[in-house]
Amino acid sequence: MRRWQLWLGIVISLVFLALALRGLRLQEVLQAVRDAEYLWLIPGIAAYFVGVYARAWRWHYLLRPIRPLSTRRLFPIVTIGYLGNNIFPVRAGEILRLYVLKRDENVGMASSLATILVERAFDGIVMLGFVFLNLPRLAGDQVGPGVRGLAIGGAILFLGATAAFVVLAIFPTFAARLADFGIERVLPWRFRERAHALFGQFLIGLAALRSPLDVLMVLATSIVIWLLETLKYWFVMHAFPFQVDFFTLMLMNGVVNLATTLPSAPGYVGTFDAPGIAVLEATGVNPEVAAAYTFVLHAALWLPVTLLGAYYMLREGLSWRSAQQAAQQERLA
Repeated sequence: MRRWQLWLGIVISLVFLALALRGLRLQEVLQAVRDAEYLWLIPGIAAYFVGVYARAWRWHYLLRPIRPLSTRRLFPIVTIGYLGNNIFPVRAGEILRLYVLKRDENVGMASSLATILVERAFDGIVMLGFVFLNLPRLAGDQVGPGVRGLAIGGAILFLGATAAFVVLAIFPTFAARLADFGIERVLPWRFRERAHALFGQFLIGLAALRSPLDVLMVLATSIVIWLLETLKYWFVMHAFPFQVDFFTLMLMNGVVNLATTLPSAPGYVGTFDAPGIAVLEATGVNPEVAAAYTFVLHAALWLPVTLLGAYYMLREGLSWRSAQQAAQQERLA
């Protein structure tokens, strides 16, 4: 990865971490962590893994026009992607996913990249839905304007990307001609043939968006995925001495996941924690308890899937270096 991207992410994480810790009585935070009832993490982690399996099913659905692969086959690859996103910078887990499909299933990396970008666009739309649905809960609070700005910016980004993907999928001939026009006039001649081939593969990866029914299916699955993750938030909440309703946790889930689209250190350090604490504080939760809950929730989201992804990565005989080399050969990294 480019070194400047890593350092930019670290700086942003440190800023957000400083915001998360500002004004907290750390002894009380530690005491709340020690007093938590950790048995509640068990059903939370179970719900989360059901959501991860649903992600594998959604990916299977998007990949069907390219190559039919079972959800059972894709689940390990999805967890490997989580591992990469959690321990490498700049969401490098997506490169691992592309590499495994290329190596084992002969799926072009540009085609599978298109399906992953579609996933991200629909995830963003659902997160925005969670935020806008519950935004009145922060009306008049000092956190509200910042969340509204984040939501509006996210709406422009994710809705725009989704609309562009749908248009490309529905009008592939027009899209190819437009791409050819741009490639022939912008790129040096030695890159043009490869660029044409990559864009053709990318269009193939968008094929699932040509059917309105398929689009609705992907959207419905995305909603289920994020409701299951919010269910984990709800279970973990019971380990701490506070209560908020499920809709507040939907708002928190939407805000923190929109914030984690910002560059950050591996594992979304800071960019997950500061917004989560701020949302809970804005709804009346004690700051120290809110911080303890957010830190434990973050760890519970990070550790189990990272360990499972590490197991599958070892079983697959993968290395980050080989994945990066493959991506560079495909001009995807």
